[in-house]
Amino acid sequence: MSATQAKGAAAEEAAAQYLAARGLRVVERNFRIRGGEIDLICRDGATVVFVEVRLRRRADYGGAAASITAAKQAKIVMAARHWLVRHGQYNDSPCRFDCVLTDGGHIEWLRDAFAAD
Repeated sequence: MSATQAKGAAAEEAAAQYLAARGLRVVERNFRIRGGEIDLICRDGATVVFVEVRLRRRADYGGAAASITAAKQAKIVMAARHWLVRHGQYNDSPCRFDCVLTDGGHIEWLRDAFAAD
C-alpha cells in the first residue's frame, strides 16, 4: 500500500468511527463496481446512507468539498444503485448521500450532501 493509500484508508477508518460514535452502523466498506466506488455504506435507523470520504491536506482548489464534483456524485449514485440491486432487502428503505470531509485533522459530516436525481 502506498503512503497515499494508507492516508486514505486512515481517513476512512476515522470517518467510520466518527459516524459510529454518532449512531450509524457501518454495513460495508469500499464497495466497488466498474466506474464507481462507495467508501462507506451505513444504516442510520431505517435509512441506508452512502458515504463519500474525502481527505484534503490543503484548501487549495476549494478543499475536500469542492473535490466531490457532479461527475463524482454520478459515479457514487450509480454504485449505490448497483448495491441496492445486490441487497434487495433494502429496496424499500429510504436512502441518502452523505460526505465526511477531513482537512488537516478536522472532520466535517455533511448529511444529505447531494441527491440521486
